[in-house]
Amino acid sequence: MPAETAICSPREITEAWEDQLLAPQAMRCAHTRGRQRAEAPCPFRTDFQRDRDRILHSKSFRRLAKKTQVFVTPRSDHDRTRLTHSLEVCQVARTIARVLRLNEDLTEAIALGHDLGHSPFGHTGEEALDLVYHDYDETVHFHHAEQSLRIVDLLERNGRGLNLTWEVRDGILHHSKGDADWPTHGTAAVTLEGQLVALCDRIAYSSHDIDDALRNGIFTVNDLPADINRQLGTTHGARLTAMVADVVEASRDLTIIRMSPGMTALTNTLKDFMYDRVYLSRSMSPKARVHIQRVITGLFQYFMAHPEVVPDLDPTAPTPLRARLVCDHVAGMTDTFAERQFHKLVHR
Repeated sequence: MPAETAICSPREITEAWEDQLLAPQAMRCAHTRGRQRAEAPCPFRTDFQRDRDRILHSKSFRRLAKKTQVFVTPRSDHDRTRLTHSLEVCQVARTIARVLRLNEDLTEAIALGHDLGHSPFGHTGEEALDLVYHDYDETVHFHHAEQSLRIVDLLERNGRGLNLTWEVRDGILHHSKGDADWPTHGTAAVTLEGQLVALCDRIAYSSHDIDDALRNGIFTVNDLPADINRQLGTTHGARLTAMVADVVEASRDLTIIRMSPGMTALTNTLKDFMYDRVYLSRSMSPKARVHIQRVITGLFQYFMAHPEVVPDLDPTAPTPLRARLVCDHVAGMTDTFAERQFHKLVHR
């Protein structure tokens, strides 16, 4: 009589599927380094699927809908927000992950969580928050990637954090290249999925920020560098297709996720153009930039002087600790909430 077939849970079936169909270099959920606090496995979802769901249902994720991507107080209903940017990164990364047979669930979780720590008002707000935070503690700086990790580790769920897997946390921490040329010599994510999200972050914003800038009349297609139009095309879809195809071809050996040297040079040229024409100048007026700095600085200074209005902040705590908690409080605000708080508390 044949031995009875073991009954597997849906999660175990998915883990067996991963083992059979994913590329050898892909990260298997069954091989995760685990969570900071041990938990019983879910019968239906893998650990990476649980991480994705925890991020998706978090308050920090929902607040991204009212946080700036490039244009503060979007000029139309079609301008990207930090939330739609995260969704576009996720879509591009999952497309490439499927072609390369990487773990889509891990890729999706990192992509959805990578920008949770962004401050209000985009990079201008981040710069202002970094400066005022540093005024109170010269040993620290604010960076949104580190703040994203802090959110999932410590701040969500009323201080319990989301208790994500090591691989998702590593991908979130190492996603950002900022204004550096690609590639950089900084620390990359350990998993190929984490490396993919970091590259797709650059791909997504390089293309969709052009789309928003064109719609807002910041420049015309003919103003873009000639090599960009000639080799990547003149539409949002064409640019994305060209960059995605290049990453797929250049990364087929799965030793590292990369672009070809030619595409790397093109995207660095595009990055320089966008920093010159949009990010550092025309995405907002000088008056708006000064206003954002006043809002962030004013709120931070007010909360340091009135710690009683910040939840869970001990007024007797040392200055560096109070500054850390005030930084968390300000960084978590949406653009609209920060404005309301500024006019209510500071600029009456």
